[in-house]
Amino acid sequence: MPGLRLTDAGTRLAEALAARLAGEAIEAVEASPLERTMDTAARIAAAAGCRVEPAEALIEIDFGDWTGRSFDELADDPDWHFWNARRGAACCPGGERMADVQARFVDHLFASVGRHSGAIAMVTHCDIIRAGVAHVLGVPLDHVHRFEVAPASITEIAIHDGQPRVVQLNERVH
Repeated sequence: MPGLRLTDAGTRLAEALAARLAGEAIEAVEASPLERTMDTAARIAAAAGCRVEPAEALIEIDFGDWTGRSFDELADDPDWHFWNARRGAACCPGGERMADVQARFVDHLFASVGRHSGAIAMVTHCDIIRAGVAHVLGVPLDHVHRFEVAPASITEIAIHDGQPRVVQLNERVH
């Protein structure tokens, strides 16, 4: 799927991430079908000796009317401010609600764990990860910006006996 490509800095981060994960026993690599996430996932999959499985459930939030607009362009939009303050109630105009994003990610997470017996690397976007972590921790979606999820960082969620827990949040690679 076409989209934004990794910048030189993004490529270096993706390579560092793949190197960091090379020693892990990763059974599967799933990724948002956007180009930059597929590029990152390809590096991780090569190091793990498996292939990338594109997963629509991991795709970025559908920002609807805001798609392609910069933060500067949105700075005076009251709907943008409401969206960022009230992720639990707000919806991107013509796009997705954060609760729907969270539901699709969590459903995918549990389905993937059911299909695989080992570790799964999921390459997705910061807000998708925030939504998943908020679900596991029971944090309201209005508070997803209270924790950081940096590009090319590692957040680990483990599921045992159907119970998820956050093992690690936002490990940065360099």
